[in-house]
Amino acid sequence: MYEFLKNLDRRWVFLLMLLSVAVPILLNARFPEKPTGLARAVFNEIEKLNEGDPVLLAFDFDPASEGELGPMATAFVRHCAEKKLKMYFMSLWPVGPRMVEDALDRVVRPDFPDLKYGEDWVQLGYKSGYEAVIKVIVTDLKQLYTTDRFGASIDSIPLMADIQSVQDFSLVINISAGYAGTKEWVQYASTPYPDIILVAGCTGVQAPLLYPYIPEQLPGLLGAIKGAAEYEMLVLDKYGARDENGELDEPGKYFEGIRRMGPQLIAHVLMILLIITGNIIFFIERNREGSS
Repeated sequence: MYEFLKNLDRRWVFLLMLLSVAVPILLNARFPEKPTGLARAVFNEIEKLNEGDPVLLAFDFDPASEGELGPMATAFVRHCAEKKLKMYFMSLWPVGPRMVEDALDRVVRPDFPDLKYGEDWVQLGYKSGYEAVIKVIVTDLKQLYTTDRFGASIDSIPLMADIQSVQDFSLVINISAGYAGTKEWVQYASTPYPDIILVAGCTGVQAPLLYPYIPEQLPGLLGAIKGAAEYEMLVLDKYGARDENGELDEPGKYFEGIRRMGPQLIAHVLMILLIITGNIIFFIERNREGSS
């Protein structure tokens, strides 16, 4: 076995990795998720809101990070829709409004057709300027946002009547792939204005940079696809529709994070096994060389 593993063609390793990703996808494999405290904190911040409370959702990501952030964005929108919160969408990234439309197409338009634009949700669109935008809108949102994404006057939108700044929102939800994103929202919104409650979801590489802000400036945080799957499980347990057998109805529709965790889990297990195997071979070979 030692000689076989030592001389194993690396193409077999590549094939194993391919199968570890492809098979769970083809079999639609799902594994139970146990939500962590950070995911529960995000969920609880939304749960404590009352029907009709205004929530600002900042989609600061693009298609390159959709694999990690798309599922949590969809879950955020669904959770807010289930709670009947008033949703305000904006972005500091140029492609952010397209990401908003994708989430609306998955959740609001097909499954909550009674929600009306301008009364239940509004698309404020993209503003250039990165953190400078945050610095302005925390005190005067209408100074920058004079129209919505479609060119309609802000003053003509009923949902905007009682909103003067970010401080008027009951909660700010940021989905971030980098700069400008959650770090800037913490630095220029929730830190100088403690009344602004901020929760976020971010990519895996960004999460460690945000941990120091927990829990004071950032009560909860979803990290990458794992965090998205945990949050989806919480939303599923509270609002998920199940059939007569107790199975989730159309699980891939809202809970893409749970589905994507299948191939990621199997691939990670394979990588760990390969690392362990490689180290065993290394130490056996070193012992043999030392005894010869």
